[in-house]
Amino acid sequence: MTVSPLPGSRDVSAHAQISFLGVPARDLNDVRVLGSMTGAHAGRLMPYSQGNGASFLPFRPFAEGERVSVRAKLRIGARARPLSDEFAVAEHDPISSTPETIHPGGPGEVQSFRSRPDLHPPVVTVNVRSAAAAAGDEFVAPYTGPGQAGPMILGPSGELLWFKPLPAHTYATNLQVQEYAGRPVLTWWQGDISVHGFGLGEDVIDDQSYSEITHVRAGNGLRADLHDFQLTPQGTALVTAYAPIRCRLSSVGGSPNGALTDSVLQEIDVRTGLVMFEWSSLDHVALSESYEAASRSTGSSPYDFFHINSISRDPDGSLLVSARNTWTVYCLDAASGRIVWRLGGKRSSFAMGAGTATAWQHDPRELPDGSISIFDNGASPAVHGQSRGIVVSLNTRQRTATLLDQLLHTPPLVAESQGNLQALPNGDWFLGWGQLADFSEFNAAGELLFDAHFPRRTQSYRDFRFTWTGTPVDPPAFVVRSDAQGAETVYASWNGATLVAGWRVLAGASPSELSPIAQVPSSGFETAIALPYGNLAPDMTVQALNAQGAVIGTAPTLSTEALSINAEGPASTAEGPSVVR
Repeated sequence: MTVSPLPGSRDVSAHAQISFLGVPARDLNDVRVLGSMTGAHAGRLMPYSQGNGASFLPFRPFAEGERVSVRAKLRIGARARPLSDEFAVAEHDPISSTPETIHPGGPGEVQSFRSRPDLHPPVVTVNVRSAAAAAGDEFVAPYTGPGQAGPMILGPSGELLWFKPLPAHTYATNLQVQEYAGRPVLTWWQGDISVHGFGLGEDVIDDQSYSEITHVRAGNGLRADLHDFQLTPQGTALVTAYAPIRCRLSSVGGSPNGALTDSVLQEIDVRTGLVMFEWSSLDHVALSESYEAASRSTGSSPYDFFHINSISRDPDGSLLVSARNTWTVYCLDAASGRIVWRLGGKRSSFAMGAGTATAWQHDPRELPDGSISIFDNGASPAVHGQSRGIVVSLNTRQRTATLLDQLLHTPPLVAESQGNLQALPNGDWFLGWGQLADFSEFNAAGELLFDAHFPRRTQSYRDFRFTWTGTPVDPPAFVVRSDAQGAETVYASWNGATLVAGWRVLAGASPSELSPIAQVPSSGFETAIALPYGNLAPDMTVQALNAQGAVIGTAPTLSTEALSINAEGPASTAEGPSVVR
């Protein structure tokens, strides 16, 4: 049985639920919650969908600064065993959520499409594209630069496949393919990215038709952060969150009445939204482990001593957590929250071999052979000459760390924030360079096979390569445009469709009398199809064809009058308002 908040916690939210993980809800009885200032708390016990516990949801919040005791009875066979928990409620620090600055750039840095005038993603420039690169598409989420922000899928050559524009000052990060309920899904975080370096939002799960399955939100009064969102085979999600609280910082040279940004990880039951487990940095890591200076913090700019930026569950059930500002990777016991070992930083459990020490790192992941891959930023401020991807082998018996591999970009890149390193199934490595908005693929020998970037000042927190089949529920879109000489061209697209190999234009005197008048191969996100002179009919549609020539999508039939054919530019068949920032 694991109870959250973990016993002895000093930084609990006033809106916390009490999580009991490890036994069926029916074996929990007589839950009593008492606040030192607010008294007894009534509530309801809600079971997890996995059948392995329940959360007690108080009907009213706790008071900031009070101590809370929890008593319950656990039934074991015919016996009832008492359970107890005690924790303290933190005082919230109401900092601003000032968004990141947007850099609009120039018109040549934004894509536009005649058939989808509502889409304006940033331009992608591909510098290197080798035939030896791994199969799959690029998954990115640009923000702060020119064009719209939003999750974005690119084809093998960097061409747009899918883009979901978000409203102004709403951003996306961490777009990737995961598995939920036994099938592939598309997941990302979206919300507000503040100047404090964390996000305030929620995580999204879409199916292969880009239809929403659900949104996953952090619990206990917190909002999901941008840094990580990992689905598990058990139907749960690991999420990050940040909690600004008041805290005495005099022990590390800060104010005795200071403020701190606490890093939090939670395991959420996706189906019910309940918090099954919660861990916070302040309860387990000393402030002195940080490389940040507490003396520079204020109430409006709290001391970000830890800065969680990734979570993953290892095969043995432990949790691997990265803290940017302690330069440390932590292995946690998932039941107790206890730190099993530290890799790097001021209190490393391992003797760090040559080249293994990281600074301001991101994205550690355990590989099948037990080694750890890490994106080592090396800045900011600069500690290493350039950012890099590394693979480290750990000898847990002798407590040594050895560098197995290192991936470097030429010319050197220094990503002061963000970034990731993805191991691909064929042995290649895919790197997102975070703040620099570059993304690259290397083979096992360190040779650059793919290299691309967004316009300057665009950021993309993480970038990936996955195989993906998208079958949009929305139909294709098309428009017709005529030039000054009277020649007509159809422009067709289907946002998110990954199987389109060709396009066919049909026209006729009525919707029931349509016949083919033109057919061409697909050529990127939007395909231009020149119509034979004099073949413009009263009604028209387009069909998307797969590689075998079968019809996989048909646009709504429209009259040429509704298409607004003229030299000035037509209306689009795509639905939805234009969203431009």
